[in-house]
Amino acid sequence: MNLSIFNNQFGFIGMLVLSNVFMTFAWYAHLKNLAAKPWWIAVLASWAIALFEYALQVPANRVGYQYFNLGQLKIAQEVITLSVFVPFAVFYMGEPFKTDYIWAGLCLLGAVYFMFRS
Repeated sequence: MNLSIFNNQFGFIGMLVLSNVFMTFAWYAHLKNLAAKPWWIAVLASWAIALFEYALQVPANRVGYQYFNLGQLKIAQEVITLSVFVPFAVFYMGEPFKTDYIWAGLCLLGAVYFMFRS
């Protein structure tokens, strides 16, 4: 698979977003879709989904590490995680939108500031 379009300072973020979509489904979708099934079925389904997450996340982090230090890469990942999680929680899981999501996002913006200011 040719990933050259992601091999730049910001292109890898698209791979991290896709990776987070898979990760979020692997971690939480079983709560809705497999709640009546034994836990080990949820584990196997989650592992199968997580394989795709890792297939995107590992090369994305390798590219991102060429441009950002480890702390910056981690904070970028957390911002992406919240950006993917909130729509998932509201639209897929049917959770109500909470202002706490906004406060958490503002805290993450503070973290972005401190990690990227130098």
